Amino acid sequence: MYRKNKRQIDQLRSVFLGPNFVKHAEGSCFVKFGDTHVICAATIEEKVPPFIRNTGAGWITAEYGMLPRSTKDRMDREAVKGKQQGRTQEIQRLIGRSLRSIVDLKMLGERQIKIDCDVIQADGGTRTAAITGSFVALKLAIQHLLLKKKITQDPIKQFMAAISVGVVDDECVLDMDFEEDSKAFADGNFVFTESGDIIEMQISSEKTPITKIQSEKMFEFAQKGIAELIEIQKDLFKKK
Repeated sequence: MYRKNKRQIDQLRSVFLGPNFVKHAEGSCFVKFGDTHVICAATIEEKVPPFIRNTGAGWITAEYGMLPRSTKDRMDREAVKGKQQGRTQEIQRLIGRSLRSIVDLKMLGERQIKIDCDVIQADGGTRTAAITGSFVALKLAIQHLLLKKKITQDPIKQFMAAISVGVVDDECVLDMDFEEDSKAFADGNFVFTESGDIIEMQISSEKTPITKIQSEKMFEFAQKGIAELIEIQKDLFKKK
């Protein structure tokens, strides 16, 4: 099938991870998956939510939002509407779960790290870009804690990243843009660790059921794409 920029069906869009993008954040990353651009910023708070207070453990949470002109037609800010959409709540919970899964929260100590993910331009895959960039922001925030000697060991157990895979015109395709996503009959979002362990998989079909062969192919493509993203993340920290 034809893809923009002559991409192969198992090929990522051009990926950019820009660390320390936000001056005042303890950790931040400007992430680009093609024309999807997200700013991820980490804030360290020396307190935790009431439900884990006095446990000695920390907490990691996320907030996600799309700016009004991140899409073709302007959307109203959710703050103006007075409530978050279900999609927003789902995505920010996914980001928080994904990050907590690869961190030893006891080693983090009784503090909270909040990750703000703001989509400034959307062209498909905003949640997977946000998760991948959030990991970078989180790791930078952890390095800040280590530098300040507030913790003595890195609580991050593994690198992790996320990617989308869909079925378009009966072909499995990796890292869909909006045009491909809009005509896909199956859509999946995958979050894996560097060792290949599954953090989360979300696969759904629009019109016809997904075959076993297609689901296996989607999984294979996701493994390949996430391995490449983690290598990009690791290269970033090797340069620091």
